[in-house]
Formats: sequence, structure tokens, C-alpha cells
Amino acid sequence: MNREEKAQLLSELNELFTKSEIVVVSHYKGLTVAEVSELRDNIRKVGAGFKVTKNRITRLALKGTNFENLIDLFKGPTAIAFANDPISACKACVEFAKTNEKLIVVGGAMGTGVLSVEEIKKLAAIPSMDELRAKIIGLLQAPAAQLARVTKAYSEKEAA
Repeated sequence: MNREEKAQLLSELNELFTKSEIVVVSHYKGLTVAEVSELRDNIRKVGAGFKVTKNRITRLALKGTNFENLIDLFKGPTAIAFANDPISACKACVEFAKTNEKLIVVGGAMGTGVLSVEEIKKLAAIPSMDELRAKIIGLLQAPAAQLARVTKAYSEKEAA
């Protein structure tokens, strides 16, 4: 990788950190290319991004961003998941790590606060916005559906 490519990667990573609300840092030692592709696809499906990083360039890109406190986590084979939705990146990483022990979530940050692995797992347990919307719609529709069933049962009883 030449200087221009490194400078471009540094710029892209800095922009990514500036625009993201949350970053989840993980180690992926031992994952095959197919497993990394599967993880990347799972993360994209929930509206987040995933990037295997070069530690030295990433540490430089973190400077001047809200995620500057994460510099110490970038040792070894490191990858980041990032998103504007705080739950999606956490959920995708934690779910994949449950089925594949080679992915190890090591920490993250949301806003200016650093997140421990336990805090990331707690965020992953929260239902996503789509799940919450579906629950609200179900709750709103339930009384109308129940009223329709009662009315139909009453009309059938009267007809008999």
C-alpha cells in the first residue's frame, strides 16, 4: 500500500468515524473469508457497516473524533462495525459471536462514551426499531381485531 492509498484510507476512516453514532470493535482471528462475508452480509442487512481495519491507520483516523478513546483496542486482527442506529451494529456482532467463537467483541463507543463488552451485549438485547414498530402496530390492531371477532360471533349466534 503506497502513501496515497494510506492517505485515502485514513481520510475515509476519519469520515466514517465522524458520521457514525456507534462503533463496535472486535477481533476476528481465525475467521475464514466465507465467515467474514457472512458476518458482513448480516451487518449490512440491519443497516450497519463492517470493515476490517489496519490498526496503525485506524488509530490515526480516530484522532479528533468522538471515538478517540478506542485507540487502545486496536491491537491484533481488528474489525469494526459502525452504524447510526446504536442497536443494529451491536445486535449483529453479538448474534454472530454467539454462533462463532472466533469473533470476539472487545469493546466499542457510542457518542463520546466508551462501551464495555457487557454494555454492548445489553444494547444488543434491546429490540430494534422495526421490532418495536411491529409490536406497537400489533398492540394497536389487537382491540379492533378482538371487537371484530366478538361482533362476528354475536351475529352468528343471532342468525342461528
